[in-house]
Amino acid sequence: MTKHTPITPPADKAGSLFERADAAFGLEGLGPSKVPSNLPPQNPRPAPPEAPQAPAQISHEVKPTPAQETERETQEPRVALTGPSVTIYREALRENGLIDPEEPVTGLLEEFRIIKRELLAGARRSHKGAARRILLSSPHEGEGKTFSAANLAIALSAERDIEVVLIDADVMNPSISRVFGLEAAPGFMDALADERQSPEALALKTDIDGLFIMPAGRSSARDTEYLASARTEEVLKRLTRGAPNRFLIFDTPPALAASPAAELAAFVGQALLVVRADETSRAAIDDAQQLLSACPNLKLLLNAAKFSPSGRRFGDYRQGESS
Repeated sequence: MTKHTPITPPADKAGSLFERADAAFGLEGLGPSKVPSNLPPQNPRPAPPEAPQAPAQISHEVKPTPAQETERETQEPRVALTGPSVTIYREALRENGLIDPEEPVTGLLEEFRIIKRELLAGARRSHKGAARRILLSSPHEGEGKTFSAANLAIALSAERDIEVVLIDADVMNPSISRVFGLEAAPGFMDALADERQSPEALALKTDIDGLFIMPAGRSSARDTEYLASARTEEVLKRLTRGAPNRFLIFDTPPALAASPAAELAAFVGQALLVVRADETSRAAIDDAQQLLSACPNLKLLLNAAKFSPSGRRFGDYRQGESS
């Protein structure tokens, strides 16, 4: 067997291939040149530019300004109220203690003028469509909510360039059509129950300028569920789309007697809790306020008050009297 022994190069032959070739053949300059030790310091290579960072993402929703909100509503296509025309018999208004728009100014009209000013101011401050939806309720039956809703609608419709839709949302005991002397007709609940129904076609145009009435419509066992559904918001938006001067007023059942008032409170921007002077208890007021707390702006309306600390009495001043 042949023995393989590693060959160790002589010491003077050590070095790289280029160094040994240069020593043997005089190939100067072919080897790598030595780096001088006294080279001036060089500037470091500039770092590559950083990649541009993506802009920070905004995690919250940007809400439109009041001016933008008003402009958006104005630019939307206006939905016209196309329900049948009806005549309001003035005898029915007087018999039910309501304001007759053709009669001279009365103390009742002056009182509701003050109330509507507060509500108009609230709508202007809010700049939101929901602030033009006004709910009226009471803790118990017989405290004057329908009386107040009807008179408020008449007083508000007297404003220049304002339309009012008075909606009977008291389906179990509808009273709006009765106090205005109108026959029962399809209305609010029919629009909520049937998505094919156009709500604007159910708003009756009255002969009181600017006033429309939407009857309660047909009641069912699912009224509360309909009121709590997303369809309610769709119907209310439809009724005011493209009409920033159109107000919706709801006459609802007593808050402590039925649930519709509490359900609708989540869809309106202002509410009036009607209480009767010297009759409604503080506990009932507190309970009703709690049920209507979904509304962001809840006011108390004292009905049938006979005493004024200031002695103020409306309706006594007559044209032509000296002052």
